[in-house]
Amino acid sequence: MSIALWWPAFTLGAWGTLFFDQGLTVWAASVGALVVVLIQPRGRKRLWKALALLVPSLWVVLLFVVVDDTSDLLTGILTLAGLIAAVLGLPVTIWVLARVVWPEFGEDIPWSRRLIVLGAVLLIAVASFFLGANQSRFLTCGDFTISGNSEPPGCTPGPPDILFE
Repeated sequence: MSIALWWPAFTLGAWGTLFFDQGLTVWAASVGALVVVLIQPRGRKRLWKALALLVPSLWVVLLFVVVDDTSDLLTGILTLAGLIAAVLGLPVTIWVLARVVWPEFGEDIPWSRRLIVLGAVLLIAVASFFLGANQSRFLTCGDFTISGNSEPPGCTPGPPDILFE
């Protein structure tokens, strides 16, 4: 979950936005996980997993339904929904996929340890956001250019850092 969450958190810190590919990656993974959940035997947990996995699809549907000349309030709500879908949808999708592929993954771990794992994921997400917001302290504009990314606002001019080549 941490590996999948760090880049969206970093980009949110560095550029102040989530990129379209991140949102659509969450959507594609959630649809795949939804199909797997729906073919599982029926049960109450299945319903909650399916509802959680529908959040990114709801966001995509809203993008098609809402016209471009909508009010600022509706645009703000859609932006917030997209942010929730990306930030919350990705860890939920990964958790559900992990439980589907490896059912024993969560059953043998007590709730206290699950909370520690979730806390670690949250800590990595917050740290990634902080690193993105402070990228100019340890990365250069060249680091972003050579990696195929656009330069974030306020990046430090210069060639790529030799440590990251």
